[in-house]
Amino acid sequence: MTVRIAVFASGGGTNLQALLDHFGGGERGAEVALVVSDRPGAGALDRAARAGVTAHVVPVSGRPAAAVTADTLDVLDAVKSDMIALAGYVRLVPAEVVRRFAGRMVNVHPALLPAFGGKGMYGAHVHRAVLAAGCRVSGPTVHLVSERYDEGRILAQWPVPVLEDDTVERLAARVLRAEHALFPAAVEWLARVLAVARGEAREALDRALTERRGREAGFRLSANRETDVDGIRRMLGLD
Repeated sequence: MTVRIAVFASGGGTNLQALLDHFGGGERGAEVALVVSDRPGAGALDRAARAGVTAHVVPVSGRPAAAVTADTLDVLDAVKSDMIALAGYVRLVPAEVVRRFAGRMVNVHPALLPAFGGKGMYGAHVHRAVLAAGCRVSGPTVHLVSERYDEGRILAQWPVPVLEDDTVERLAARVLRAEHALFPAAVEWLARVLAVARGEAREALDRALTERRGREAGFRLSANRETDVDGIRRMLGLD
């Protein structure tokens, strides 16, 4: 069964495009089934349209958290999403959505966590901080999503060298190339894990249903037999 991936993106969507390209052939057991953005003008929405993928805008700014949560869950449920990939999504995902998709939601971050993570650390802000700290290595991190920014379990990282003459733009471009290779591979790995887990759960359910049907059939057979009342009375010493 194909794992259905929902991708959240706030910007141009180059990591979304990497996922579309990776899963577009249909032979990897997963597909991008939904794109969600918080911004009506996000380039990610254009990429979704060109790929024929369902897309929705769920505005966040100035809205009650309960409304954002409800709208987000509605669009996820509408396409029967199995997992979520955050590809440049700069908003904190509502806590109820995180809990619903616990262990099934991943994010790609443009630094080697746990360094240079947290609220406000995205895009150029991250690379500027890396250069200011004098780091010689940076690179993307793929991690599970928790209810706090960039604190979920790390799944994969790709070290990228920081060169002496790097600018924010040059470092960002080098890290982004690594993101485009690492993120689809990590998402595919998690999708395969989920597919195996779902298959095992289905097998367990089928076994349980088969055993239950066997017990019910045995009960019906016993109930249909003619009861030997006299034999039961003798066994109990009533005669």
